[in-house]
Amino acid sequence: MIELGQKAEDKITGFYGTIIGRAQYLTGCDQYCLSPPIRQGINEVQKSEWFDEGRIKILGPGLSAADVAGPAPGGPQRDAPRR
Repeated sequence: MIELGQKAEDKITGFYGTIIGRAQYLTGCDQYCLSPPIRQGINEVQKSEWFDEGRIKILGPGLSAADVAGPAPGGPQRDAPRR
């Protein structure tokens, strides 16, 4: 099972990052959001991307929700899927 926080890669493009979100649709086309690491020499956050479940290749463990928890829940995800 694909879990949030795991390190993953898109099988088609090679885009990789940490899984930070999951969208489940009535039609069964579930998607996962990958948040890439900051690239060397570019000190800014890169845009997260959404991929269908079948395109996800798990690379290994990553972070748990407890690892990134703040004192209060956060707001809306700016990179929410636009399907």
